[in-house]
Amino acid sequence: MKKTVTSPYDVAEHLRTPEEMAAYLDACLEEADEDAAFIAKALDDIARARELF
Repeated sequence: MKKTVTSPYDVAEHLRTPEEMAAYLDACLEEADEDAAFIAKALDDIARARELF
């Protein structure tokens, strides 16, 4: 049987434009339900995306 090979998914690699970052943050704010850690993670993702591009 062949083993499945996976790699980590990093959303920051897929947020390339300010519009994509804003849409991502909007979606995270809707899903967060006042979870500060979730919102902080989304902001971290956006900060890392800005460094990549």
